[in-house]
Amino acid sequence: MRRRNFIKTTSFSALALSFLPMFSFSEMDISIDELIGKGNPKLYGEGFRLRKQAYESFLKMKNEAEKEAINIQIVSSYRSFDHQNRIWTRKYNRFTKQGLSPEITLQKIIEYSTIPGTSRHHWATDIDIIDGNAKQPKYVFNEEHFHGNGPFCKLKEWMDENAESFGFYIVYTNNANRKGFKYEPWHYSYKPLSKSYLKDYQKIDILEMIKKEKLTGSEHFGEEFIKRYINENILDINPKLL
Repeated sequence: MRRRNFIKTTSFSALALSFLPMFSFSEMDISIDELIGKGNPKLYGEGFRLRKQAYESFLKMKNEAEKEAINIQIVSSYRSFDHQNRIWTRKYNRFTKQGLSPEITLQKIIEYSTIPGTSRHHWATDIDIIDGNAKQPKYVFNEEHFHGNGPFCKLKEWMDENAESFGFYIVYTNNANRKGFKYEPWHYSYKPLSKSYLKDYQKIDILEMIKKEKLTGSEHFGEEFIKRYINENILDINPKLL
């Protein structure tokens, strides 16, 4: 389906708002631009970037974990729209060059990667972590590394027991009934901020935003693809974060 045939409604369309660069939601004072990774939030951290409240809580959690010889290392935190778009474009081009159809390519990308403008990492509340004290495998983000005898299993066990007390919750759980993004035992979100941000995010007309950005491969998205992506990839997460 070509972009000119996109239907301009989604499950959020009744609440859709215009994209006004300086508009902000009063409760959390976050602009629409910031919600889609195009704002200029004040961020904190060395080697990573988080909002102040999330940063301060992370440091407390990190210091506590160090008492158990666990070095919580952030591999990924804030990502701008442009950063996410580079990831998206690189994967789309790689998979299509391998001979995959555009439709299969889209499904393969969204197993783990978000459409630019829809990433929780845009909010500077989410982190991807490993244990810096453990022997580093070649590809750190593999769920097997966080369980059994994996190098990050001690980190995962500690996070299971302690992370929520610092406000950090796993986003994409291993619930067999959950759809959308695959299980990510490394991805945590700072709930005191991100829960409200998600509610604000649902007021955005996502389909209209995507049309405006003219993303690589977006001519193959279609109405049903976007509806399913919203319901499964954006909203089918750890229920404690909803």
